[in-house]
Amino acid sequence: MHKSERAVDRRVIKTKRAIQNAFAKLLSEKDINDITISDIAAEADINRKTFYNYYAGIYEVVDEIENDIVRRFDEALTEIDLRSNATSPYMVFEKITSVINTDIDFFGYLLSMNSNLSLSAKLVDLLKAKTRSILQMYLDISESRMELMLEFMVTGFVAVYRSWFNSDRSLPIEEISANINELCFKGLNGYLHIDVEEAVK
Repeated sequence: MHKSERAVDRRVIKTKRAIQNAFAKLLSEKDINDITISDIAAEADINRKTFYNYYAGIYEVVDEIENDIVRRFDEALTEIDLRSNATSPYMVFEKITSVINTDIDFFGYLLSMNSNLSLSAKLVDLLKAKTRSILQMYLDISESRMELMLEFMVTGFVAVYRSWFNSDRSLPIEEISANINELCFKGLNGYLHIDVEEAVK
């Protein structure tokens, strides 16, 4: 690839990223149906013509954001050596945190959004599948119990991450991930270090 082509590619990536960041920021402030191309262009500091050079409309931006994020999480979680880490599920949360940390403001906007995008559902499905792969290596339980456990765990930690992004973020996200891991795999009693027999006396 020639230097001029690389420069063009970098400009394309930079412009599309600016559009996506602008859209994500607007989503944290208003419903998707209230966002216009002009809003995105103004937030991204581009004109409408530049927007249409890359996207046919708002929902094309949505599709690209969703697919890119799911791909990034999928690649990160695929890097986990499931066999050597089967007894250390924290690797899942560690990988999630590493992806979020690559662009924490962007993910903050997305997880603060009020819109009914399918992104959360896609991420939940991906994370459930990856967590299932790990747990099935050392848990022998029925499919119905596995599904119930995954639903509880995954939707729960997605909700915790969303709550963290909507807070003052005083706790490091790494600490949040470690706490989620402890809650998921030790239970409330283990997390609080409660002796159940002593507690009910």
